[in-house]
Amino acid sequence: MARVERSLGSLAARSHRRPALALAVAVLLAALGGFFARTLRLNANLVDLLPRSFESVQDLRALEERFGALGWIAVVGEGGDAESLRRFADDVAPKLADLPSIRFVEKQRPGAFFRDKALYFLSEADLREVYRRLDARLQWEKARANPLYVPLVDEPAPSLDFSDLEAKYGGAAGQRLSSTREDYYLDPDARRVVILVKPEVTSADLDYSRRVVDEVQGLLTAQDLSKYGPGFHTEITGTFQKKLDQQKQILRDIAVSSAVATALMLLYLIFHFRSALAVGLVLVPVGAGLAWTYGLVGLVYGQVNLLTGFLGAILGGLGIEHGIHLLGRYLHLRAEGEHSEQATRESFTHTGGAALVSALVAALTFFVLGTSQLRAFREFGVIAGIGMVVLVAAYVLVLPALLGLTARWGWRPRRAAVSPKESSMGRLLVRHRVAISVVSAVVLVGLFTQMRRVKFDYDFGTLWDQDLPSFVLDTQVNRIIGYSQTPVVVLTNGPEQEHAMATALVERQREQGPDSTIDFVASLSSLVPRDQPRKQQVLADIARLLDQVPKSRLTPRLREQLDQLREQTASPPFTRDDLPESVRQQFLGRHGVPGSFVLVYPAVNQSDGKAVRALAREVRGTPVADGGRVAAAGESMVMADILEMVTHEAPLILGGTTLAVLLAMWMTLGGLRIALLCMAPTVVSLLALVGLMPLVGLDFNYLNILIIPVLIGTTVDAGVHLLTRLSSPGSDFVAVYSETGRAISGGLLTSALGFGALFLAKHPGLNSIGVLACVGFATNLLVMLVAFPAILLVLSQRKRRKHRAELDTAAKERATPAPGPEHATRMS
Repeated sequence: MARVERSLGSLAARSHRRPALALAVAVLLAALGGFFARTLRLNANLVDLLPRSFESVQDLRALEERFGALGWIAVVGEGGDAESLRRFADDVAPKLADLPSIRFVEKQRPGAFFRDKALYFLSEADLREVYRRLDARLQWEKARANPLYVPLVDEPAPSLDFSDLEAKYGGAAGQRLSSTREDYYLDPDARRVVILVKPEVTSADLDYSRRVVDEVQGLLTAQDLSKYGPGFHTEITGTFQKKLDQQKQILRDIAVSSAVATALMLLYLIFHFRSALAVGLVLVPVGAGLAWTYGLVGLVYGQVNLLTGFLGAILGGLGIEHGIHLLGRYLHLRAEGEHSEQATRESFTHTGGAALVSALVAALTFFVLGTSQLRAFREFGVIAGIGMVVLVAAYVLVLPALLGLTARWGWRPRRAAVSPKESSMGRLLVRHRVAISVVSAVVLVGLFTQMRRVKFDYDFGTLWDQDLPSFVLDTQVNRIIGYSQTPVVVLTNGPEQEHAMATALVERQREQGPDSTIDFVASLSSLVPRDQPRKQQVLADIARLLDQVPKSRLTPRLREQLDQLREQTASPPFTRDDLPESVRQQFLGRHGVPGSFVLVYPAVNQSDGKAVRALAREVRGTPVADGGRVAAAGESMVMADILEMVTHEAPLILGGTTLAVLLAMWMTLGGLRIALLCMAPTVVSLLALVGLMPLVGLDFNYLNILIIPVLIGTTVDAGVHLLTRLSSPGSDFVAVYSETGRAISGGLLTSALGFGALFLAKHPGLNSIGVLACVGFATNLLVMLVAFPAILLVLSQRKRRKHRAELDTAAKERATPAPGPEHATRMS
């Protein structure tokens, strides 16, 4: 480590002597970085968070190749009466279907068709039960009509109530699709009608999504809506519009949050150094390092994801922390009369060594996070780890060169830019170290007892802004439709396997009973019942009985039911080709090729992580005849895999991060004891943070959980800076605390500002990262500057007393004369 520190000092001195060459290299690298970063784009697609080797991702890709787009564009007409809403749907649907990017349009439910064919969905045994009940009632009626019949007992009329059979088949696909008498997707009370538009390509392709939504919006804008009533207007929602709104929100969050964070960091640096030039000296190396880092990102990845899009602000905050320590030490040495080059060498030898250790430890933490299979975490870890090393390199190259130029121009730091020799907090810690240690220990123990109350929020819905207009309208559209617009799709090979899978899923749903997460199962095989010719014969028998039932003795409601039953018995058998077009087209693959799959409509909220995991287990656990796996595709399966992965990886990453940081600090600092001491405030503050979370209403979720390993790597450097300075020979606690504590406060504050950029995000998931990070840094600051120094003072005082007692004992032993021969004889 000593050699590394001397090398850093030499490199810094060389840049100081040759500033033009160092800055030319820095500018060239920054230009290359800007060139490669110019095409970076944001990819917020949920599916791309998982590796391509995952079954849910492979199944989803296979589904998109065979079936095309998942989800819909929902066109909503609002503000007319029921008849006007129907006319709007009839007028606009054909025009939407003619758009080049649209596969088909659905404006009506297939309810009338399935109500007409309802009896074919009953088993032959249940149809014969219908016949038996009708025949029993008919015989009872005939007996009562005979004047010579004398009943021996007063028995009630055999029931014609078929509600038990309706309940038995109420969850079948045909019955669910025909569950309402209104064939349009219409809500007369809300004065709203829905038209479902199916594009060709998946919503994951945001350029395509934007183009097809613009086509639909352009067509609607061109319509004369006044003929449907005053105030009639249209809105768009559905999967495609929601993805675009999410993308737009995240881009806005990145721009606004990064700008505000930069402004806040700039204001703090002005307050910290009281010098505009000093602020520039800190920011220029950070800017160069970020340009180099994002150039590498553009070269390797070509895009940023939901998390890495904010890394500019985060790395900026972490990088400024190094600048505060390095420039603060330089200014302090210059104020003591050191020459500029010697002050630069000294700053980068000692403070620079501590900065390198902290940067390497932070980078190692990020690299451990980079081992995650979750792509968002992996890319965040790799890019942040590289960025930490690059920022230190930028400081070694750029800051000494800038200092060399300012020295040539005759700049000398003002006293206002240098921290005072002593601080009142440092003197207070020395004077009341025991009391502060006791109070700190009580508070920390109290927080530790609350750790068991912390929770993990499994609700994905809390991670998206549910107040976005498209999200609010989508919820209302789902209510009108009556079931989820985004079913899970089980891929099969051929009609026989499709029928077997649909049957197995229905059977599993019945086994689960009320605990089932499945609403209903639909497939072409389930929508075209088998054994229709035999069932038609039973229906003919039922029809003959119905003609003989005396209507005059029936209630009006029962007569209406039997009239409907008579119409259904006259319905002929049907094939797949007879199904309504709105049904058949849902089961066709891309370009009209017949598909082979089963649609599983969830009965649970697909934002509920626990429910989604239960749905995945239920669907994937369905037994398959050939013993193979269930190929289930859909965003629900992806979300379930994300939660499973986070649950599995979190303890491994946390343990790996802690161990890696401890080993790295042991190696670089040269001793296990000093490494453990440097890590102590970080570990204690993290435990206190977990205990504090339930008290302030914070929960973990699958995004903000990454803050824990990040805090390990980004807060441990404060202990390194403080202990390395205190361990120097002849160091004075108050003086070191005043200088280093001020730098630690500034470093942690700028780091918090970097993550605090996410605090300004409207995206709830990103916002939760910013909130938890800020609370974590604040907790670490209190532990680092209050509890930890007080305990160190108490321990050092005890150590000095013990050492003084040992010296006094040794002095007494030396002062006592050794026993002579005469004394020894008397003793014997």
